[in-house]
Amino acid sequence: MFQKEYDVVVAGGGIAGVAAAIAAAEEGAKTAIVEKTVFFGGLATTGLVYAYLQLCNGKGTQVSFGLAERLLHASIKYGPDTLKKKDWGRTPWQPGDGTYSTEFSPASFALALDELLLNAGIDCWVDTLLCGAEKDGENRITALEAENKSGRGRLAAKAFVDATGDADLVRRAGGATVDGMNFTCIWAMHHDPAADPDNFPASFPLRYLAGKECTAHGVGGREVSDFILKSRTLLRNYYDTRYASGEASRRTLYPVVLPAMPQYRKISRIVGKNCLRDGQAMTRFEDSIGMAGDWRSTEKPPWEIPYSTMIPEEIRGVVAAGRTTASEGEAWEITRVIPCAAVTGEAAGVAAALAAKRNVSPDDLPYEDIAERLIRRGVKLHLSDVGLAGR
Repeated sequence: MFQKEYDVVVAGGGIAGVAAAIAAAEEGAKTAIVEKTVFFGGLATTGLVYAYLQLCNGKGTQVSFGLAERLLHASIKYGPDTLKKKDWGRTPWQPGDGTYSTEFSPASFALALDELLLNAGIDCWVDTLLCGAEKDGENRITALEAENKSGRGRLAAKAFVDATGDADLVRRAGGATVDGMNFTCIWAMHHDPAADPDNFPASFPLRYLAGKECTAHGVGGREVSDFILKSRTLLRNYYDTRYASGEASRRTLYPVVLPAMPQYRKISRIVGKNCLRDGQAMTRFEDSIGMAGDWRSTEKPPWEIPYSTMIPEEIRGVVAAGRTTASEGEAWEITRVIPCAAVTGEAAGVAAALAAKRNVSPDDLPYEDIAERLIRRGVKLHLSDVGLAGR
């Protein structure tokens, strides 16, 4: 029903996809981004997980730069924040300054992401579902099939970014993937009688509830439906318990906004040329495209992210970004969250733009060329670049 051609097409409009699209467009590529919901930002906006985790090592050294930092400030452009130190990096850090992180209003962030994408001249396809992938005889993706109110269409490009969060583009092209595992859970914004109306985000706190089941992969239609309904059951049960006990009433305690997407942490990722694994924090990789801090503790060290974990083992013409990259164990805990999604997204966008310009597959690009562009964009690639000693 419709056909379009681009230099770069980004599948998935979460933080990784947004970063990839902006980077590709800023590198001169005619770029499109395809998002199945009506909001960009993924779990950060549609999923209501409004915590922009740390861009530092927890002890005053910033490790994530470029779009990871730009998007953090975009998240609070149209709303309140919890960023303690406004001039991070300009004055000496003190323990009371906390980490380089913030909480934000999901709706505010969604508006800022729209602004960034439109100002970059990106062709935005929302409410558009990825349905399939076309390949040539060299196993290289040449187009993706999408469906929206216009019907089924075809978006062709010279290079693609899989930022779907579940390796959907690579999987539909026949590439190998590895499934993750998730607890049934829900994050929902609600009104609480104990909330402080003058203190963000306490005025509309985020209620997190988790079940004990750990069986959800997120790659089957029936499974996704069950996950969402079971998650909302957790919230209903919580309110019923509070009402029955007399602690609260429906006039004082009630949901305000529910997530509009399944809140999976790990769905599926590519099998890459390389895989980031347990124990590789503080490791220097010669093909690093940036760094990410460990949000789980200020005592845990940061990670370098290899470009080779973003390249599928079998499928060509595409580079992965976000939680779709090849990582496992504790490394997947790092790559699945907002800062690392932005780091890998920016690198993916740069690589896709370079590949499109040269009419080659992203796996054919010399790493040095990608690194040069990232450095020009203000990205720090290695631990030694910020004064940390890697292994």
